[in-house]
Amino acid sequence: MDDSAPGTELEIKFRPPGDVPQEVQALVERIEQTQMPDELKAKVFRELESLTRQLGSPGYNAQLDETSRYVDWVVKIPWVEKSEDNLDLDKARHILETTHYGLDSIKERILEYIAIINLQIQSVDDAESEEARNELTKQGAMASPVLFFVGLPGIGKTSISYTIAKSMNRKFERIAMGGMGDALQLRGQSRMHAEAEPGLVIKAMVNAGTRNPVILLDEIDRTADQARAQIMGVLLELLDPQQNFAFRDYYIDYPVDLSSVMFLASANNTGGISNAVLDRMEVIKMPGYSDDEKIVIARDYLLPRQLKVTGMPEEAITFDENVWVQITRPLGFDAGIRTMERTINAVVRKAAKKKVLGQGETFHITEENIKEYLPKY
Repeated sequence: MDDSAPGTELEIKFRPPGDVPQEVQALVERIEQTQMPDELKAKVFRELESLTRQLGSPGYNAQLDETSRYVDWVVKIPWVEKSEDNLDLDKARHILETTHYGLDSIKERILEYIAIINLQIQSVDDAESEEARNELTKQGAMASPVLFFVGLPGIGKTSISYTIAKSMNRKFERIAMGGMGDALQLRGQSRMHAEAEPGLVIKAMVNAGTRNPVILLDEIDRTADQARAQIMGVLLELLDPQQNFAFRDYYIDYPVDLSSVMFLASANNTGGISNAVLDRMEVIKMPGYSDDEKIVIARDYLLPRQLKVTGMPEEAITFDENVWVQITRPLGFDAGIRTMERTINAVVRKAAKKKVLGQGETFHITEENIKEYLPKY
């Protein structure tokens, strides 16, 4: 039977050629308890039938270990599991506003997408016929936007990606592509190779446990030069809704539907990214924050977060207004949000130490004592 042929009840039934070893029976039970495509189930059953014959011979069978690993991966892939999207615009707006200052255009874009999902679901529910519903839900019709964040290091590209997932009530996974030197890291390696395993895309799906996570392809401009062309080829398939519904990982060797995944991407610049890949993404430039904006972020977002993380009371540390410029520019120049957060973390740590040593309960940071708290870069 061809793997791509429609499965039937007869075709997907395990038919052992003789007595079934306990190890094989355990694998059969795992497959039967998993919702997966009939064609894949039939394929695995045929492999287990062949394995049953081999195990009838004395001696160690390496195929059992390899097949066990394969079954372990295919049963963990979320073939049908999906998280329920948050379609409440007010709730999504609140999450976006309370976690990130500014970035209004990005927040508006996410709210627009959630609104469109609402309307699409309503259209499907209101469709008068099965044919009309099929037309509305055909492949690519309800595809997620591919947002591509471009900006300096430490500007908040990764954190806004996580917040997007949180606002939509989806799982978040990050694939670090900086320095990636082989497209097989994304695509997986054939089972013909020893110790083969799935690629990072399938691993992200397994970690998320749902068909519709948000997956960030981080630093796609920093892949190794010798592998860039091949990696861009894989990205073309991942980011194209007309192709990613049948993404074939070389290890799984069966089409996996990625059409429900919301892919995001980030880079410091667009150099080295193929035009074809750029054409499939919506480029969103993230300019650096002004000093005034950074002070608001430090005071209203980063400081409360660090106080909570360290267990310090909210009122334990206060700052003179004219001190914030030394917090936002600890190196004398704009070092990014990430460096600013480390600076605030250092200040809070030093205050926490003083509190534990009994040297005070509250701490007021001024121009006179700020150097006691700033880290030594």
